[in-house]
Amino acid sequence: MEIKNLSPEIVWSIFDAITKVPRPSKKEGKIRQWLVDFAKDHNIECKVDATGNILMRKPATPGYENHPTVVMQGHIDMVCEKNSNIVHDFDNDPIETYIDGEWVTANGTTLGADNGIGVALALACCVDDSFEHGPLEVLCTYDEETGMSGAFALEEGFMTGKILINLDSETENQIFIGCAGGMDTVAEFRYNPIPSPDRYYAKVKVSGLLGGHSGGDIHLGHVNANKMLVRFLLSQPDIVIASINGGNLRNAIAREAEAVIGIPAARKDEVVAQLNQFVAEVENESGDIEKGMKMTIETVDKPANIIEPSVAERLLKAMQACPHGPQGMSRSMPGLVETSTNLASVKMKELGLIRIETSQRSSIESQKRDIANTVKTVFEMAGATVTQGDGYPGWQPNVNSPILTIAAQAYRDLHNEEPEVTAIHAGLETGLFLTKYPWLDMISIGPTMEGVHSPDERLFIPSVGSFYEYLKLVLSRI
Repeated sequence: MEIKNLSPEIVWSIFDAITKVPRPSKKEGKIRQWLVDFAKDHNIECKVDATGNILMRKPATPGYENHPTVVMQGHIDMVCEKNSNIVHDFDNDPIETYIDGEWVTANGTTLGADNGIGVALALACCVDDSFEHGPLEVLCTYDEETGMSGAFALEEGFMTGKILINLDSETENQIFIGCAGGMDTVAEFRYNPIPSPDRYYAKVKVSGLLGGHSGGDIHLGHVNANKMLVRFLLSQPDIVIASINGGNLRNAIAREAEAVIGIPAARKDEVVAQLNQFVAEVENESGDIEKGMKMTIETVDKPANIIEPSVAERLLKAMQACPHGPQGMSRSMPGLVETSTNLASVKMKELGLIRIETSQRSSIESQKRDIANTVKTVFEMAGATVTQGDGYPGWQPNVNSPILTIAAQAYRDLHNEEPEVTAIHAGLETGLFLTKYPWLDMISIGPTMEGVHSPDERLFIPSVGSFYEYLKLVLSRI
């Protein structure tokens, strides 16, 4: 069965069409045009602002014209991650989806259910005449994953609703009423390329890690490939480094990392033995979490240059010292990470330049700045040039929210159980909306998915249908 034939077909057929449209962050032109065409084909009012946000409007069901206007919101870009053995051009190729039991997933790439399924659910509500509702608006923002650019650029007055339902959450029985704010810290090391000395050269590679979302998964104990690689390299005092690369996106925990190193030929067997012992140590530390973890070493040709040894040493020590993972837990919501930092990537951007990208999150603005400055200090002490972005604000919970009351009761009536009302450590666009629409009453909800921001991303099929019925029930009661 193709996913477009799953039930409810009105949702799955739209999501299937979305997966066929390339939509990397900052390259949303194709999906934007698809959305405009979708609105035209279904006679839906649609407008695009000067920067590329899209708003659609559906009139109220007759008799519901005086009910409040509700905005359903999602973002149109997706995280583009793939396994190293997969050939896929995210700028041009459709996502290869398939059904795996009760889940929809993709062939070695991210699925894009974050947030394609949220957009599909909102569009389905616009073409579904089977339920009653007040005026509806659908806000589709762009570049959420790499900067929340669409939310930043959203104009005052672009949307009119005073109630907003963000559809970018990932667990069906949860209603989110708050999120963390975030910012980036980037460090750059410059070095003089040195002709490679005569040595035995090998590529050391970490692979098979779970990775995951640097907000939603940061508390799960997933091993960071960058930290693992650097930890091993620092245990080898007599090596030289020709290259080092690891991780990809700032909001994903690094799954893979590799370095080309040179060691004295006489130590070849010793290093291999030490690597195997090191892997056993990390496996013991991580327990049963990282079952697919691999660390390999293989011979490579002698490279033309190595990194200036003094810079390589400072780089490795700074990455070792750089904090990663949860840094504080919430005192108001037990079990919720309050502050964290992610050592996202290390890249050889060009000859003579190495860039380290990190991201920091906290639901408390002062703590976000504090952990960001800690990371900044570590790299500045190592001689790197450090820059920081302005970041984005968090969203403070409102337990007295009227839309929360409606949504919670609808969930009880539909499932005969209590929903979990909580906040999320990941960043949502909701905090930015409040800067220009301070009166908004908001919640964030969504169907169940796992492994977002990684090639293990998958969407739970039964949750999509039950969530769609829940969303329609909420809309009908406002």
